[in-house]
Amino acid sequence: MSTAFIHGFVLAFGLILPLGVQNVFIFNQGASGKRWTRALPAVITASVCDTLLILLAVLGVSLIVLTLEWLKVILFIGGACFMVYMGWSIWKSAPSGRTEESSGLPAKKQVLFALSVSLLNPHAILDTVGVIGTSSLSYEGGGKAVFALAAILVSWLWFAGLALAGRLVGGLNGNGALLKRINRISALVVWGMAAYLLFGLLGSSTF
Repeated sequence: MSTAFIHGFVLAFGLILPLGVQNVFIFNQGASGKRWTRALPAVITASVCDTLLILLAVLGVSLIVLTLEWLKVILFIGGACFMVYMGWSIWKSAPSGRTEESSGLPAKKQVLFALSVSLLNPHAILDTVGVIGTSSLSYEGGGKAVFALAAILVSWLWFAGLALAGRLVGGLNGNGALLKRINRISALVVWGMAAYLLFGLLGSSTF
């Protein structure tokens, strides 16, 4: 059991660590909020989505994503469109100062964008299915459950910690200049990810 837990924890940590749209968005919401709790809608939504994807991967249900080319195309196009819109919203939300109103995106937009970057991110989905799902085949019964639990735990701890780190960084500058730079850099990264998805789609063998 301990081997399965360590394997799931280390593997999930390695997948979630690199810079990605999810990480940029959660960090940005933590940095933009006057309080850490302002980012909770994004943190909880992203964590729940990762939990769902991990469970589907471990159970083998999400293998359909790897076999349906048209579904991959929809994910690429839908993900890119949401990222373009999300980047624009983040860019416009750049605060002019540390006021109560400078609190990041509203809860509803946080949930919507967290859903989009979690469930419409083909690379995240393929990593979850292809790596976590495949690796879980090494275990059965209780061992597989422990493996999945460890991977899920990483997501919840990582996103909560990322939002907290963003809040600490955002609190270093009281006049809003640092937050404005963080927001705009985040928007550029998100737009870059959208462009990467579209180029990947155009360069795929689907067409």
